[in-house]
Amino acid sequence: MLHRYSDVFRTLIGAVDLTLVGLAWLAAYGLRFHAGFPAPLGVPPLSAYLYPLPLILPLFLVLFHAQGLYQPRRMDSPLGEAAAVVRATALAILVLAAATFFARGQSDSRLTIGLFSLIAPAMVIGFRSSVRFLLRQARRRGYNLRYVLLVGSGPLAESVVARIEGRPDAGLRILGVVADGALGGGVAGARVIGGYGDLNSILRAHRVDQLIIALSRHEAERFEKVVASLADEIVNVKVVPDLVHGHGLRSTVESLDGIPVIGLHETALVGWPAVAKRAFDFGVSLAALLLLSPALIGIALAIALTSGRPVLYRQTRMGHDGRVFDMLKFRSMRRDAEAGGVGWTRANDPRRTRIGRWLRRFDLDELPQLVNVLRGEMSLVGPRPERPAYIEAFRREMPGYMLRHKVRAGMTGWAQVHGWRGDTSIQERLEHDLYYIQKWSLWLDLRILAMTLLRLGR
Repeated sequence: MLHRYSDVFRTLIGAVDLTLVGLAWLAAYGLRFHAGFPAPLGVPPLSAYLYPLPLILPLFLVLFHAQGLYQPRRMDSPLGEAAAVVRATALAILVLAAATFFARGQSDSRLTIGLFSLIAPAMVIGFRSSVRFLLRQARRRGYNLRYVLLVGSGPLAESVVARIEGRPDAGLRILGVVADGALGGGVAGARVIGGYGDLNSILRAHRVDQLIIALSRHEAERFEKVVASLADEIVNVKVVPDLVHGHGLRSTVESLDGIPVIGLHETALVGWPAVAKRAFDFGVSLAALLLLSPALIGIALAIALTSGRPVLYRQTRMGHDGRVFDMLKFRSMRRDAEAGGVGWTRANDPRRTRIGRWLRRFDLDELPQLVNVLRGEMSLVGPRPERPAYIEAFRREMPGYMLRHKVRAGMTGWAQVHGWRGDTSIQERLEHDLYYIQKWSLWLDLRILAMTLLRLGR
């Protein structure tokens, strides 16, 4: 069976990776000096570019290992593996660029390194994608499988079963579930084959490649007993911490000098994704303000002529990380609209001005918030900001409400395009906002913006 030779397989993969890296280096040399690029200092002999290979190949091997490219990645996506290859290549290129800077005799090789930085990851990713495809096909036909025994029966165990069953190409097959009080039953379709006391006998009676413990937080005592019973077993054991349920956002695992540290309430909007979203917001809001400037001036004049000044309405809202800011809107209500106190707007609100009815129907009163987006106080897409006075009540009534402030507030959002806006269910809005934060991507932002435009005037 292939599982007996996994180490040999990974060694072969590593050998092919290094072969491709070496070929990519030689291909970069050939393109640089034999494809018509100017070579003012002449064409160096091939041997001059063979000498660096004893440095390049071990460097890539170490970096590929550091990126986990030789660890089991059955449940990883192809994009995750490709990203790891690109990260390793980028680090290697930095080292090579520094080396050529100090090796003055090879200063003309920088274009070679640039070509190499494109060719090497393309070849390695292409090879690994081909291997992935072949392995997926083999696993669908019953080859290269790993048999999993699951310990647990609660919602966490059900989530693990659903994830495994949803990825048949990963080659994981659930042999059965170990749980008390449900013998002969099932956990999300997986058969219960024994209780916790039967765990050791089950391991001896069946071939189990991997044992996954998925016990809920309230079963801490049971967890200790299960782990103790496995002290003399040689099975590969993995533990799924109960972080999926009861927490509003993502959980992450980091290392603190070798100690695993679990982070709660994490978002996808950190690092480069945050930079990408901010750049998108800045570019689109600036372009929109320039393109819509005639319309904005026209609306401002219409408000001033029909109901006087001020043209803009400023309202204190809470945004990213709990910071307050003045959200801008075109004034669509009478100047004394809040004389009796603040309150929710409602359909056919009698406080609206004549032009305010038209502005609110097409959401044109929200356009000044493009300035808030440009200044970084808001985003084009995100949870709608609320007044601090309301937030104090919401956070007492709904656990997790403040998690929506982990990202910038938006001009529109996932809740709004699904009809949860104004005086509607706060719980529904919170659930939609947390879903958006968990699933964020630029594609989702574009989708929400398109849905917002299609809903205008409805």
